Amino acid sequence: MTEQWTITSIVQWTRQYFDSKGIDNPRLDAEVLLSHILGKDRLYLYTNFDQPLTSDELAAYRQAVKRRAMYAPVAYINGYKEFMGLDFMVNPAVLIPRPDTEILVEAALDRLAGTEAPVIADLGTGSGAIIVSLLSKLITAIGVAVDISAEALAVAGENAARQGVSERLALFRGDMLQPLAGKKFDAILSNPPYIPDSEIPGLSPEVRQEPRLALAGGPDGLTFYRRIVAQGAGYLKPDGFIAVEVGINQAEQVAALADTGSRLIPETIIKDYAGIERVVIFRFTNGDDHSAY
Repeated sequence: MTEQWTITSIVQWTRQYFDSKGIDNPRLDAEVLLSHILGKDRLYLYTNFDQPLTSDELAAYRQAVKRRAMYAPVAYINGYKEFMGLDFMVNPAVLIPRPDTEILVEAALDRLAGTEAPVIADLGTGSGAIIVSLLSKLITAIGVAVDISAEALAVAGENAARQGVSERLALFRGDMLQPLAGKKFDAILSNPPYIPDSEIPGLSPEVRQEPRLALAGGPDGLTFYRRIVAQGAGYLKPDGFIAVEVGINQAEQVAALADTGSRLIPETIIKDYAGIERVVIFRFTNGDDHSAY
């Protein structure tokens, strides 16, 4: 790369280079990385296609391209990911927020719309994308975010500050529900680790660079759901609910975890935009109603 490179020529070269490395969406990644380096949106690349890059821009872009060629996720390279219309800081300490998780947030927003001052818990918060998005939309809500990773909680705290919800969010380090003893919530949400341990080695190189703690869900991928369903009712207000994101083909298995002892009823299963069952919602029961969705 030299100082003679223009936006068009550098994007074209990078697309071919990424393609040779087996990178999915090579042109998109080239454009997103360059847009970040230039501090512009992608449209700018098309309207200023013949603009030459400075030596500093080329040096920064070269480093970004090298990292992407080694399968570092674009979100980690740029340091942020858009979710629910908000920009979230991300780094290798946290799972990168996915569009599928917006289904969980939207379901919670619908359920909480009539609650005056909802109290919400987010288990395994990671970047804080779920709870911070909810607090940004529900201005009277207060929340708690739990994660076993101190590094992840630091990222969640930074994102809460960036979105102006820090005063309404408490951060707890601990294992799922464990640090919340004695507290009651209108909603408990979680996108827990749900990939069976044996499938981790077969994930894409990009996904394998995300924290294993946020991916590995035990032998069958259901370890954390069992704990949430078994213990969750004890942390709910009488009209409260639990909503969890699930992996492909897991929804029925997760819903079936609710039994008489759990004091939960699987109320509904929500599909994502691809038609995949993505969210399971449980509601609290006093023990008399055990009808399923």
